[in-house]
Order: sequence, then structure tokens, then C-alpha cells
Amino acid sequence: MSARTASVNRDTLETKIRVDLNLDGTGAAKFDTGVPFLEHMMDQIARHGLIDLDVVCDGDTHIDDHHSVEDIGITIGQAVAKAIGDKKGIRRYGHAYVPLDEALSRVAIDFSGRPALFMDIPFTQKRVGNFDTELFWEFFQGFVNHAQVTLHIDCLKGHNAHHQIETVFKAFGRAVRMALEADPRMAGVTPSTKGSL
Repeated sequence: MSARTASVNRDTLETKIRVDLNLDGTGAAKFDTGVPFLEHMMDQIARHGLIDLDVVCDGDTHIDDHHSVEDIGITIGQAVAKAIGDKKGIRRYGHAYVPLDEALSRVAIDFSGRPALFMDIPFTQKRVGNFDTELFWEFFQGFVNHAQVTLHIDCLKGHNAHHQIETVFKAFGRAVRMALEADPRMAGVTPSTKGSL
């Protein structure tokens, strides 16, 4: 496979975002978004997915974090789609279970070309610090729509909302890593009976 890197800029009246990523990296991460808890979660994606991820966002966080969180998800999705190209030779499917103390989450992903999000996280709190837990739906919906993946997220147990969310992001990173790994038996082949994804 050739280098799987991408740089994407997305500018709107609400946010100005730049994402640089390398899908075959070492987990190096750098963030400047104005949303510290999201940065902590994106660090899990980078480290557990072994994706080098650099995200800069200048957003209207004086209103709230909604636009920044959603638009960062969109832009990362666009960058992933750009970096993987025609998807030939990838495993396509990935999954992971990740525990963190009392919390346990499962994530399964399919780089199908068909965007769909199925997410069941029974959050035990509405907020973690100043962060609204409902915004994670917006992050993952933005990612799904623009990376064009089917994504299932289930938090199976947990009573600490921080732990619930962190297990999801760690599992997401590991599932993405598995799905995007090169399959030596599929070199140059699209992993679909349709012949395209």
C-alpha cells in the first residue's frame, strides 16, 4: 500500500478546522480545539488506532461545543476517506471490546461505503465536567457520514460516565485499526463481492 495520509481543511461560519492524519502512524497526537475533553478522547483514537492525528479547530465555543465537536467528526471522517482511497487490500471489518474498571464497551465498524450509526450508550451523567455527553452522537454521526462507514457502538456496562466514554473511544480506535490493516491475502483486491465499496 502507498502512504495513507491526508490533510483536510474545512471552513464554515461556525468553525475553521484542519486535520492531518497518517493511518499507518505510531499514535502521535496533537490537538488545539478548545474542547479539552474531546481532545482527551481523540488521543485514545490516535494511540489505540496507531493513527498520527493532528487536529486544529477554531470554533464558536463561546456559544457551546456542539459545532466544534460535530465538525471535527466530519473533518476526521473526510480525512480518513481520503487517506484510504479505493480500499483495496484492507480487512474492511474491525471490532473491539475494551474495559476500563467497571465500564465495558464494544465497537464494530465496516468500511462499507454505506453510512449508518447505531449507538447505545446509557450515559449515567449528562455531563463530564463541562462537556455534554450527548455531543458524542454528533461526533460519531459526522464521522460516519463522511468516512462512509457502518458503525455500531455499545456500552455494555459502567456507572462512571468518563469511563463509559473512554472505553468507547479506545474500542473505536482499535476497531478502526483492525479494519484498515492491510490483508496480505487481499493485496490489490476490493474486499466485497460487489467489486466496489
